[in-house]
Amino acid sequence: MVQWGIIGCGDVTEKKSGPAFNKIENSKLVAVMRRNGMLAEDYAKRHGVPKWYDDASLLINDPDVTAVYVATPPSTHAKYAIEAMMAGKPVYVEKPMAASFDECQKMNQVSKETGIPLFVAYYRRTLPGFLLVKELLDDGRIGIPLMANIRLTRAALPQETDASNPSWRVDPAIAGGGIFYDLASHQLDFLDFIFGGIVDVNGISTNRAKLYDAEDTVTASYAFHSGVIGSGTWCFVTDSSANEDLMEIIGSEGKIQFSGFGHQPIRLITKQGTLEFPYLNPENIQYNLIKQAVESIRGKSQCVSTGETAARANWAMEQIVRR
Repeated sequence: MVQWGIIGCGDVTEKKSGPAFNKIENSKLVAVMRRNGMLAEDYAKRHGVPKWYDDASLLINDPDVTAVYVATPPSTHAKYAIEAMMAGKPVYVEKPMAASFDECQKMNQVSKETGIPLFVAYYRRTLPGFLLVKELLDDGRIGIPLMANIRLTRAALPQETDASNPSWRVDPAIAGGGIFYDLASHQLDFLDFIFGGIVDVNGISTNRAKLYDAEDTVTASYAFHSGVIGSGTWCFVTDSSANEDLMEIIGSEGKIQFSGFGHQPIRLITKQGTLEFPYLNPENIQYNLIKQAVESIRGKSQCVSTGETAARANWAMEQIVRR
């Protein structure tokens, strides 16, 4: 039985991840931690978790906790993940893996030295819709893949522009960057999954709206290990009329279009016409990846998202924003 402790039981753990730890066979959530003890206690009571803490070290060193899920903002991922691995406990950490590529490297070095596994929550690698995209490619439905392009634009959200209570997601000191780091990391990691790591990348980033300190508008061009090339455009301060969430893979015999976040039907477009396929997500969207992490810890199978694969997204993002 893998007995989990969560460090940082915030919004992402309410439905996306937290409940999955108790639904998966040979897995149990036994403790949670939040700096605000009242909120930690509230989470524990609502989710039926036996223990709660307001100190991460106490959770990490609890003998009943045998694996740790780090769900804090990126600036503390490395600190808590390294402490847990040094205590001999496997770690599942939220994405992006850390606030910087340097921190990712330090985390991976500790994992290598201790032999303790490190997983990262890039769960698109296990979702049926995204796996269908990979299956269509592997089956040659669009011929030879040539290009992989991303367009993600939307208006700023109220919590991103509230100067009295700014979101940590637009504070580079906490998030590593802005919304680009939070969202593009998922997209770049999925393309890494299907085409291999990025081997060449260039980008331009700027702060156009001056609503916060981080970049809000980003463009990039990149090439993957497989030879596929592509480009990305991200802007998080447009008018809502310009909202777009499109990932497109162009091949020698057609193209595949799908959304990175909206879970719109996948479109296969070839000379035979257009086919649409629905997304089919689990109730708790991280369930499939957490299950892989549990089975990997138990020595039953491998997990598709590790510290080694996840660090590549951080490296690419740093090259794009030239940080």
